[in-house]
Amino acid sequence: MRKINLDFKLSFFTKIFFVYLIIFFESYAENTKNQDNFIVLGADEAPVKIKIFSSLTCPHCADFHINVLPEIKKKYVDSGKVQLVFIDFPLDQAAFNASKLLHCSGREKQIVFLDTLYDNQNLWASGSDINEINNNLKQIVKNLGTNSIKFDKCLNDEIISDKILNGRIDGQKKYSINSTPTIIINDKKLEGSVNFKNIKKRIEKLI
Repeated sequence: MRKINLDFKLSFFTKIFFVYLIIFFESYAENTKNQDNFIVLGADEAPVKIKIFSSLTCPHCADFHINVLPEIKKKYVDSGKVQLVFIDFPLDQAAFNASKLLHCSGREKQIVFLDTLYDNQNLWASGSDINEINNNLKQIVKNLGTNSIKFDKCLNDEIISDKILNGRIDGQKKYSINSTPTIIINDKKLEGSVNFKNIKKRIEKLI
């Protein structure tokens, strides 16, 4: 299992805590109601909405994205029955940085960007510290049009950072998420295995 520098992990969760306080005291509206903050695939009119809370450094999330998601897309998204909403739930600083880069990319590139990050997770997320991981990420996203200047700008973008953390905190509050990936189908958490058979069973009951 990849190890993350403890100082960076503490810094990441400290930031989440302070964003949580801001939301609590200012009574922000839930960001999960505003899909402009998330990557969406499928028709708005689809009767089934599936929210996918995942962390870009999570191996189980990569497995779900690579092996399960294509089956859902082929059978239900392409036919207009399901809409997928991808919501970042970073578990560490490395995943948080990758999420920021994802949201810095143009909307038309985000699905490809997401696919690339998961397909190459073992190449960029295996560094011994956050600096090595960032350098790995820099090489991966270079082929997607993110140069060094844009890379640094994205990592320091407070608006994107807060958007990601707000979505994570709102998801935690609403669905009590304690692991990734967590799948929410029409606002109900999927219980049991996160596999196509289990998800298909839930979808078929709703269409």
